[in-house]
Amino acid sequence: MTSDPPLSPFRRRALAHVASLSSGAPLRAGTAVTLNFHPDRTVAGRPILERLGEDGLYVSQFVTGTGNGGLTAYPGGERWRWESRIFGGAYDRAGAGERPVYGALDVRQNPFGGAPRFGSAHFRLAADVLAAATFCYPDSATEPVHFGVAARMSGLVELAAADHRDALDDYIEAQIHAPVRLGGDVAALVLDPVFRGTEVEAAAHRLPCPVEWHPGFRLSVEELRRHPGYRGPEFVALGSMLAVDGWLDARIIGDAVRAGLHDAQDLKRVWHLLARFGRAPAVIPAGG
Repeated sequence: MTSDPPLSPFRRRALAHVASLSSGAPLRAGTAVTLNFHPDRTVAGRPILERLGEDGLYVSQFVTGTGNGGLTAYPGGERWRWESRIFGGAYDRAGAGERPVYGALDVRQNPFGGAPRFGSAHFRLAADVLAAATFCYPDSATEPVHFGVAARMSGLVELAAADHRDALDDYIEAQIHAPVRLGGDVAALVLDPVFRGTEVEAAAHRLPCPVEWHPGFRLSVEELRRHPGYRGPEFVALGSMLAVDGWLDARIIGDAVRAGLHDAQDLKRVWHLLARFGRAPAVIPAGG
């Protein structure tokens, strides 16, 4: 990213505004930003990895019109208002392609990425991307008052560690104010092993970044039915219906999304159940 053209005035203004709100010690070396997403979804009818491969860029919801959180990225929408507040109006007159992309600071070096509520896969970004990143805690949707940049983190890591939030909400949000190029700014694409041998894996290997695998998301119907209060019993029932041979995984939910037979927001809540309660434990190598 250091050899890229200078950042636009919109982006420089946003970075400067958040830096003016930040204080404290710098970010610990070796902490990465991750961008969680679902690798088997489509954008404008095309597989997302295919589009990423052609564009070579990871772009914001303002560009794609899709996302794994709230779909409010339009002038006057909630996300537009959040960005106006957080970045001091820096992007109010900016085009869609100028706006930041969102991820999470992976302070715990989670094999599933910093914010798995937003997807089963993640891009782990290269270290030099941090120079164009801002951070807040908690999520920007909650109107946060605590902000940071890599050089001044305002105690965000300590705030998050002391907060004891639910596992799906336990992340420091990151905003990247520069183009995220798959060919230089991404250290690796990390996938769920349920996609081995599929077109998702084939498309991933066509991208200009390494491909890695995390332990996987897998949830039994028996365990799923123990959590009717988490997102609601109707989503436990939906997940149980979708399960194959008594198990639910990211590929099954993705197939259901593409089939279009169920409300996408309902399926998102089924994903939340899987992401919260179905994380396979990491395998520690012998002697590790």
